[in-house]
Amino acid sequence: MKRITAKKLTALVLSATLLSLSLTGCSGVRTQNDDRADALSYDDAITEMNTLLKKVTVKEVTDPVLDIYAEEVSEADALADIDTFPIMVQGQGDINIEVAAATEMSADAPDDWMNEVAKRFNKENYTIRGKSISVTIRKITSGEAVTYINAGAYEPAVFAPSNFAWGEMLKASGVGITKIEDRIAGNTAGILIKKNVYDTFISKYNDATVGNVLKASNAGDLTFAYTNPYTSSTGLNILTAMLKSFDPDNPLSDKASEELLAYQKNSPPVAYTTAVLRNSAKKGIINAMVMEEQAYANTPELKDFVYIPAGIRHDHPVYTFDWNSADENEAAQMFTDYCKEEKSQKLATEKGFNRHDDYQPQDPGLDGAGYLAAQKLWKQNKSGGRPIIAVFVADVSGSMDGEPLNALKKSLINASSYIGSDHYVGLISYASNVTVNLPIQQFDATQRAYFAGEVKNLSAVGGTATYDAVLTGLNMLEEKAKEVPDAKKMLFVLTDGDQNEGWSLNRVTGIVGGLQIPIYSIAYNYSNTDDLERLSSINEAAIIKADSDDIANQIRNLFNVQL
Repeated sequence: MKRITAKKLTALVLSATLLSLSLTGCSGVRTQNDDRADALSYDDAITEMNTLLKKVTVKEVTDPVLDIYAEEVSEADALADIDTFPIMVQGQGDINIEVAAATEMSADAPDDWMNEVAKRFNKENYTIRGKSISVTIRKITSGEAVTYINAGAYEPAVFAPSNFAWGEMLKASGVGITKIEDRIAGNTAGILIKKNVYDTFISKYNDATVGNVLKASNAGDLTFAYTNPYTSSTGLNILTAMLKSFDPDNPLSDKASEELLAYQKNSPPVAYTTAVLRNSAKKGIINAMVMEEQAYANTPELKDFVYIPAGIRHDHPVYTFDWNSADENEAAQMFTDYCKEEKSQKLATEKGFNRHDDYQPQDPGLDGAGYLAAQKLWKQNKSGGRPIIAVFVADVSGSMDGEPLNALKKSLINASSYIGSDHYVGLISYASNVTVNLPIQQFDATQRAYFAGEVKNLSAVGGTATYDAVLTGLNMLEEKAKEVPDAKKMLFVLTDGDQNEGWSLNRVTGIVGGLQIPIYSIAYNYSNTDDLERLSSINEAAIIKADSDDIANQIRNLFNVQL
């Protein structure tokens, strides 16, 4: 097995099946019984893991580095450069306004309505007092735009989020913002239910409301999943609709919080992205999920789902900022008016917008501060009140030397600020052999300082014994779980290339399946991630594919969802 040149780090995967693949053996790679693909029983998995670990060389750091100079990481420090989010249309006018545009209208076709409108607008050669005007479109989720703006790391001239909640959140945070249009592309968010269970659901619960979906999920009649409310407009929308169903009088009450906590105990993990939900639905893992109507209309593989609008509308309001010049505000209004013209609206309809115009929103009655509070309430309750035991497995093989490892170190330390102190964290690094840098302990201030110190102390050299390290991490999790029996166990693998030493993937899949521990993969500068996707899919985890530019954001968002 030859090592990929330009090996690349950081990938995370989600969902399903244990596949049987035959790998070709080579010097230094143990591949006995590579046809094993089915999950073992828990007891057999423990036995098999212990057997394989007898041939794994593991070193323990007896005197870990304590980073006594570790300072609290600011939100701005945890963010990647704004250029991580791509410019989809570049304006060249004397007055050029940048629009932070929701991804459902600023991505690739068919999710490119605003891009197409901006291109047309720029060709019109409009002017203001003799100065040419143009529009630049940046593709960024509404939640990420709010995060960057609030941190002072981004100052667009225009903000076009999916719904008004994000604008209200910025206003509540003290950002000088003005809404200049309520709607430029009509849309709704809602719940999808598989057709083959929808009729049974309706016959039992009568109406397809958020509250009844939650009841059905609690009763085992549906498997319902939603997306990260810190980045996803639909996730935030449905979260607040859930809280409203828990307590119609006060969605932020103790009662609503307790109901959310009880629900999260048995619900599927919150999905990292909508794409993860689609993959889970395709594999039959879930039969109910959240999605915007425009995305549903443009996803033929979901035609066997019924769409039910819920929560507030996603009509894409438009905002300007106090830091704009008068010319920029005038250009922003001109572009907004252009978006509302008949030819632009016809294109929006063709792209899947402007459906369900008769839908009346189910407003939870929250202001901007209320939406911010709802996010925090979710953060407190998302693990269902159970502590998390997590082990980070970091690739420090030779290809990681230099910028790849430096970027990983910085991102891992900064993103660790999102890990709650009630969780338990350990650290492993690996090249040809495995090193336990930090045994699992509660992530208090001391453990956090040790974690930062050991991460900063990592150096790269040697081969890539990925699955030796995975086995070591699984064993650490199982041992710690004896002390914290109600905890959720998670493994995070950060790597930039294929395993070329130690046990192979096929040799450990049965163990991973039997232990039922989700393994999140972060693939860094790494194009062929088939093995990592397979590893993470065993227990329905996620895979993140990142590069040097966006690894900080990818890890930050992953931790925010899972830890």
